[in-house]
Amino acid sequence: MPGFEFFGEEERKHVNDVLQTGILARYGFDGARNGIWKSNELEQAIVRVFGSAYAQLVSSGTAALTTAMSALGIGYGHEVIMPSFTFVASFEAVLSVGAVPVLVDVDETLTLDPAAVAAAITPQTKCIMPVHMCGSMANLDALLALCAKHNLVLIEDACQAIGGSYKGKKLGTIGDAGTFSFDFVKTITCGEGGVVMTNNEEVYVKCDGFSDHGHDHKGVDRGADLHPFIGYNYRISELHAAVGLAQIEKLDKIIATQKHNNQLLRSYLEAIPEVSFRVVPDPAGDNFSFLSWFLPSEQQMRKAIEALKADGAFAGSFYWYDNNWHYVRKWQHLHDAATLNRISDVQKAALLQVKTQDFSASDAVMSRCVSTLINLSWTEAQIHEKGEKMAAAIKKSLLP
Repeated sequence: MPGFEFFGEEERKHVNDVLQTGILARYGFDGARNGIWKSNELEQAIVRVFGSAYAQLVSSGTAALTTAMSALGIGYGHEVIMPSFTFVASFEAVLSVGAVPVLVDVDETLTLDPAAVAAAITPQTKCIMPVHMCGSMANLDALLALCAKHNLVLIEDACQAIGGSYKGKKLGTIGDAGTFSFDFVKTITCGEGGVVMTNNEEVYVKCDGFSDHGHDHKGVDRGADLHPFIGYNYRISELHAAVGLAQIEKLDKIIATQKHNNQLLRSYLEAIPEVSFRVVPDPAGDNFSFLSWFLPSEQQMRKAIEALKADGAFAGSFYWYDNNWHYVRKWQHLHDAATLNRISDVQKAALLQVKTQDFSASDAVMSRCVSTLINLSWTEAQIHEKGEKMAAAIKKSLLP
């Protein structure tokens, strides 16, 4: 999965271009750059590769979500519906703009259950935020229909699904805005970084300013810029953008490699009747970064995990049900509203309710699921060895 597995001379060349100018910052110092503008180049490449009308680079996927929500007017008094299975950054970004994260159940897509979303909509709901976890997508047709019916914004958190698509459109380009993370373990990496993509020029202009202290970027230099609104410092550096510029050119190779390795490993598990796989709303659009599979019960899955670990076959696999970063069950800091700064009374009350909220439908899915990371660097022999060991351990665990 991680693009860093393909790190090489291409990345070094782009980084050296920046180092030779000595200008590491994205904005300003025009003359000293000698025409080197890696951030601008990467934004243009993102538009070309993914098909959005506009792209605004920022410092992280979290910053991208915060910027997108701010540009779309989401803030105090608003609710954002999001899945119970995601990365903590998703709810952190919601809280950062003063809004309330409303967590709802996932289904076997491992993403938002549209029926649970529909049931959670209130007069305070402003946004539905699907999170395309582990390389695959939410049921976007159903979610877009809910947005249209209730006049809601849709923001795609596509940080874990770079290169995936839905019915011919790239994930992250389908909603009012979409975001990628380019951190070190994402499908393509800048080391650290993120992007907001949108097809709405007004949203883009707001993202451009918000992520750079409110600068309108219309002056002859930074000192001549005006500030039509308050913003923050979410800028990416030229060094990070340089790495991403090399990585984006490798995306097709990365996706093709993931697909091959994923399908070969899957063939071993498909031979086990008790094993099933996540539901993918558009199978052709999977980015294949994980192979997510189920057993019929939590008890069987825990027994299988013990067998996999004993045989050394669990490496690179994740049991999200017990994971501290990705599933609501272990988010104690969220349950307790444990923040360093004071949050609004509305936010605090909503967070404390999460502790007693019924997530049994999500539990029934996540307690039976393991996701196995697909490495780009595997050889054919290594995949066959891993598949044989995984299949043998799972079969052994299922014996009476």
